[in-house]
Amino acid sequence: MTDTIEPVIGLLGGSGLYDIDGLEDREWREVETPWGKPSDALLFGRLDGVRCVFLPRHGRGHPLTPSDVNYRANIDALKRSGVTDILSLSAVGSLNGDLPPGTFVIVDQFIDRTFARKKSFFESGCVAHVSVAHPVCPRIGDHVEAAARGIGLKHKRGGTYLTMEGPQFSTKAESEMYRAWGCDVIGMTNMPEAKLAREAEICYATVAMVTDFDCWHPDHDAVTVDAVVKVMMANADRAKQLVKTVVPMLGQARGPCPAGCDRALEYALVTAPEKRDPALLAKLDAVAGRVLNRAA
Repeated sequence: MTDTIEPVIGLLGGSGLYDIDGLEDREWREVETPWGKPSDALLFGRLDGVRCVFLPRHGRGHPLTPSDVNYRANIDALKRSGVTDILSLSAVGSLNGDLPPGTFVIVDQFIDRTFARKKSFFESGCVAHVSVAHPVCPRIGDHVEAAARGIGLKHKRGGTYLTMEGPQFSTKAESEMYRAWGCDVIGMTNMPEAKLAREAEICYATVAMVTDFDCWHPDHDAVTVDAVVKVMMANADRAKQLVKTVVPMLGQARGPCPAGCDRALEYALVTAPEKRDPALLAKLDAVAGRVLNRAA
């Protein structure tokens, strides 16, 4: 008999998106994690009757740089809050002339160029290797695509997101290199976020909201900060409309993820049970409890 899952939708807000309109029974709550403090308190509520948990990735008021975001704490806090599906919303630059500002890209691949971040929950004492060959959940992507079409949102299904460390933007040479690699958009936050969501067995998908062309573009020097901010705020308004439309779709009761996102740890643990560090296992109670409790 197939288990029925009552989804809880996690929403990660990027630059310009620090709240979610229309949430009922809304309450900001602090959630403690063994990995430190999340970016902010989490906003709990319901949207069209669907349980939602919102977390502004940079914190309200944007006090955190991309490198300072505690990605492990953010994902752990969402997992502890019962989240089954994460929709990540991120402001990005475009590396593709066919993706102008205002376009929403439903990302399906990443290239991770970050270097100053903790990228795994699993450390010495409990080693695990999960597959991120296909790093986003196609089921969530299908719903996002349907919602985008329904509201007439300019969007593209599929694209590669290059995650750079930041906080500085690319040099022109770097920008041209990323284009030669076949990347479509560039941002600073979705890695290791997507990898950690996979380790936590949470279905995850990214909507990348284009604010400007990266510095490869011949018209880049004509772009002003005011223009970028204006696009970013317009994107945030459209993102809120997208969220209102897609959450009821994602909130329907369902079975296990067809892509196996919610079973990513099934065969991932490689450290023998007698060699596992009890202190680390205690920290993994939310992220890996499903497989660790079974092993016990």
